[in-house]
Amino acid sequence: MFKVGKVTHYYDKLGVAIVELDGTLSVNDKVKFMRDGEMLFEQNVDSIQVEHEKKDTANKGDVVGLKTQDVVKEGADVYKL
Repeated sequence: MFKVGKVTHYYDKLGVAIVELDGTLSVNDKVKFMRDGEMLFEQNVDSIQVEHEKKDTANKGDVVGLKTQDVVKEGADVYKL
């Protein structure tokens, strides 16, 4: 498990987390959301959007939108499993 990014914003109505990436993330990766050392939830990455465009993979430095199965607050860390 290693950190791939941090949640910078969350859109309640859309259920989308905005994540600034520190590493590479791809569709079908399994990720874990954690905050203050506490595990929030795990999920598969079903889709990635960069600038409202669907992507299969995003890289370090990209800011992506991820549909989440649960609410996640700003500041949560994202780990790839």
